[in-house]
Amino acid sequence: MIGKLGLVGLVLAGIATAAVAATPIQPRARLPGDPPAGASGAALVQHGDHAFQYYCAPCHGGFEKNLPGTHALAVKYKGERPALLEERTDLTPEFVTYIVRHGIEGMPQFRKVELSDANLAAIGAYLSKSK
Repeated sequence: MIGKLGLVGLVLAGIATAAVAATPIQPRARLPGDPPAGASGAALVQHGDHAFQYYCAPCHGGFEKNLPGTHALAVKYKGERPALLEERTDLTPEFVTYIVRHGIEGMPQFRKVELSDANLAAIGAYLSKSK
């Protein structure tokens, strides 16, 4: 027989499950393959945009300041630099590669089996396109 406390727990668990089930799941961008061999210029930047949306946007994209990566950068920079990576003008492909491969503060590192060198180069080209 379930006691009152156990019954309350079951009811709360049911409510939480219903709330999670009712929350719409945002579709993730389609997994990008590597950019075409020898891609450069606009083609590489375009591929980098797609790769950024897949790999980076869940924490840093969509111009949502409440995402964890964007929020962390907003706290860190206190308005001195844009928290949104896509608004930055000081990012270089080399800096992006270093941060992604080594991680920094709350951001984990991404291994080559998680994010290929080719896609990382495309992301670096995308984020440094405004230079």
